[in-house]
Amino acid sequence: MKRVICDDPQRVAKFVSDQMGVENDWSSYKAVGLESDGEIVVGVVYDNYTGTTIFMHIAALPGKKWLTRNFLWFLFYYPFVQLGVKALRGMVPESNAESLRFARGLKGAHLEARLKDAHPSGDMLIYCLRKEDCKYLGIYRNA
Repeated sequence: MKRVICDDPQRVAKFVSDQMGVENDWSSYKAVGLESDGEIVVGVVYDNYTGTTIFMHIAALPGKKWLTRNFLWFLFYYPFVQLGVKALRGMVPESNAESLRFARGLKGAHLEARLKDAHPSGDMLIYCLRKEDCKYLGIYRNA
């Protein structure tokens, strides 16, 4: 059974940090996750909220199915509708093929910046999805 986690940001943030293999000290953040049979399979941390933009960090267990229409809708509903941001941004190490595939596959998202040598493995890419370009806010359906 799948369940969206909205009430345990510390648990989700720890999952995301563990999956990324880094010790993150998220200062001011919100976090949501999806668990399947009690195990977190994907976590999302939103941080660096400025009122008009927020950054999104996603981590998932390899091989687990988590990308449902409703969860995808929720990932964008929260920042765009509940927080009212104009843009959602994500930083992806150029060496992370799976994360790049996800970022490039988001309809409406575009590469906004390349930070040379900003990651131990090379360049850091910043992808941006603006609210008016987000195709996911209309996909929700009651299951």
